[in-house]
Amino acid sequence: MPDTSRRRFLKTAPLAAAAPAAPASAADTAKSDRKPYRRARFAPDGAPKKISESLWVFADTCNVYVVRAGNRCVLIDFGSGKILDHLREMGVTQVDWVLHTHHHRDQCQGDYRAVERGIPIAVPAHERHLFADAENFWRNRRVFHLYYVRNDFNTITENIPAARALADYSMFRWEQGKMDFFVLPTPGHTLGAITLLASVDGKKTAFSGDLVYAPGKIATLFDTQVNYGGAEGIDLGIYSLARLREQKPSLVCPSHGEPLAGPDSGIAETIRRLTDYYRFQTGNDPSEENRPYAVSPHLICHYQTTSSFYAIVSNSGKAMFIDYGSASGMHFGNFERATATTDRIRFVEHNIDNLKRNFGVKSVDVAMPSHMHDDHMNGFPHLKRHHGTKVWCYQNMVDVFQNPRGHNLGCILGEPFQVDRAFRHGEKFRWEEFEFEMTHSPGHTEYQMALFVTIDGNRVAFTGDAFFPNPRNDGTMRHNLIFRNHVENDSHMKSIRNLIDHEPSLIAPGHGRAYPVDKAIMLATEQKLRRQQQFFFDLLPEGETDFGLDPSWVKIYPYQMLIAPGATQQAEVRVQNYRPGPMKVEVALITPSEWRVEPDVLEFEVPAKGHGKKSFTIAIPKGWSAPSPRLAIAADVRAGGRYLGQITEAVVDLAGA
Repeated sequence: MPDTSRRRFLKTAPLAAAAPAAPASAADTAKSDRKPYRRARFAPDGAPKKISESLWVFADTCNVYVVRAGNRCVLIDFGSGKILDHLREMGVTQVDWVLHTHHHRDQCQGDYRAVERGIPIAVPAHERHLFADAENFWRNRRVFHLYYVRNDFNTITENIPAARALADYSMFRWEQGKMDFFVLPTPGHTLGAITLLASVDGKKTAFSGDLVYAPGKIATLFDTQVNYGGAEGIDLGIYSLARLREQKPSLVCPSHGEPLAGPDSGIAETIRRLTDYYRFQTGNDPSEENRPYAVSPHLICHYQTTSSFYAIVSNSGKAMFIDYGSASGMHFGNFERATATTDRIRFVEHNIDNLKRNFGVKSVDVAMPSHMHDDHMNGFPHLKRHHGTKVWCYQNMVDVFQNPRGHNLGCILGEPFQVDRAFRHGEKFRWEEFEFEMTHSPGHTEYQMALFVTIDGNRVAFTGDAFFPNPRNDGTMRHNLIFRNHVENDSHMKSIRNLIDHEPSLIAPGHGRAYPVDKAIMLATEQKLRRQQQFFFDLLPEGETDFGLDPSWVKIYPYQMLIAPGATQQAEVRVQNYRPGPMKVEVALITPSEWRVEPDVLEFEVPAKGHGKKSFTIAIPKGWSAPSPRLAIAADVRAGGRYLGQITEAVVDLAGA
C-alpha cells in the first residue's frame, strides 16, 4: 500500500524555513475582555414635537422620528438615544425597532443604549459592515496617502449588532404596527443611504436621511465628495432625488432640517441647484440626464450606462435585454469601491420607465448577458425579483451565476441567481419574431458569447467586450486582454473567426454606441490577433504557452467556502492540462493544523488537453477559535514529476465569526 500521507509528500519536496510566529497584538485579545468606550456626557435639550397623530420628531444629533402604533413604536434613526427618556410621556412603552437611513455617527452614536435594552436595529444593507464590523473597518481604513476622501470617517467607533439588513427595493414589515416601510435606495450623502417610505396617518411619508435638508439645500457638501476633487455624491444625489420625486410623497422627513409638507417643488428646486453646481464643478451633465437612442425601430441602445445595454423590442411590446448593469459609470465606480469584501455591489434600477414611456415596452421578458462580468449584469437579480424576467445565457456561464463562490475570475457578481435557459455553441433559437444564433466567443473572458440576429434589416452582432472601434484608426478593431478572465493562446482567434464567419453589418459592443463593421476590418483584426498569438509563443517557455497565460490552471473549487466550526465542507481540486500527453498530479492541502483534511494527499491523472478533478473534505473542530473571520488555504502541488509549490489557494469564511 503506497504511503500517501502529507508527511511523505513533503519529504519529496524542498522545505522552506518557517517564519517565527508574531506575538499576539492587542487586537487579537478576546473582545469579551474589553470594556466599552467611554460614553458621552452631553445630551440634547428640548422635547419631541408632534407632527401628526402617529408621528413625532425629536431634535437630537439628528432628527429622530417616532412612528407610533398604540403603545408601541419604531424609531427612524437614533441620535444619542435620548429619545428613550421621552417615550413614556408620548404613551409609548415598547420600542420594536430602530431603523437607520445611513451609517454616520450622528444617526447612531447612541445605539449602544438600544443594544442594552434589547431593541433590534435594522440598517441599510450596503452599510451593514459599517455598523456590525466597524472595528474591522477602522483597522483597515487608510489615512496616509489619502486620495479616497469619502467621509466613511464618520463611522461609529464600536461594532453595533445589526438584527436585519434593509435590502434595496424590499418591504420592511412592522408586524406590531401593521405598517410597511418601502426601502428606496438613495445614495448621495452616503453611498449606501436609503429612504424609508410608509403611509403614516394617511400620508405617504418619506424618511430621507440627509438626501435633502430644505428646498434647494442639502446639509453638507463635504459628505458628497468621494474621490479627490470629485463631486460624486452630487451626481448620485440628483439621481436619488429624481427617484424620490417619482414616489410622490406628501411629507418628507429629513435627518436635519424641518419636515417638508407638499415637497414636490422643493425636491425639484434641490435637483435644479445641484445640477447647476455639478455642471459648474465638472463640466458634465449628471447621470440623471443620460438618455438612450434608437439604433433602429426595434433596437434601443443605452450607451451612457456603465456598460452599454440593449433592448430588443418585439411587436408585442416584450423586451429582451442584452446586458443590464449600473445606471452610470458614476454609480458603478463608486459602489464597486465601497462594496464590503463579502458583499455584492449595489444596484439602482434605471431606464425601464423610460423604455415603457417612450419606446413601447410593456415588459422585460428575457435578459441575456454578453458575458459574466458584473458591470454588465449586476441588474439581473433585480430583474428576476421585481420584473419576473427570465435569464438565458451561454452554457459555460451558468455555474458562475448560480455559484459565484466557486470561482476566482475577474468581475464576478457577489450574488447567486438562477439561469432559466442555457445554449450551446452554434445553437439557434427563436424569441418572438426574431431568429438568433449564439456562439462561444472567448478572449475578453472564457465566459462570453457572440449573439447574431437580424433586426430591422441589419445583421447585428452583440459581442460584449470583445471588440471596439480603434482610436488608432488603423483599420482594425480594438480588443483587450485580462489574464484573470481565463485566456488561452487561441481565444481571441476564435472570437474574430465568429465575426468573419457570420458577417455582421453592425456590432453592438459592451461599451459605447453600436458601430458599422465590414469584412476588411474583421480580416485586418484577425491578422493583428494572429500576431498577438505569436507573441505568446515567443515569450513563454516552449510547450508551456497556455500554462503561462492561465493563473488558475490548478484551482480549488469552490474558491470561497463558508464553513462553521463543527461542520464539514466538500471541495475539489480541479486541473486543466494543456500538455499533449497525460499529467500525473499530487496535491496536499495547507490548512490550519487543527482542521482535518481527507484524503491527506490527492493523487490523480489528467488526460492530455483535458480536465481532471479530485474531491476532498475539510472539517473544522467545534469550538475552534478563529484568528480572523476569513482565512486562506493553499494547495501544494506536484505535477508531471515537478514540485511546483503552493501555486493556488482558496479562502474560507468562518460562518458566525
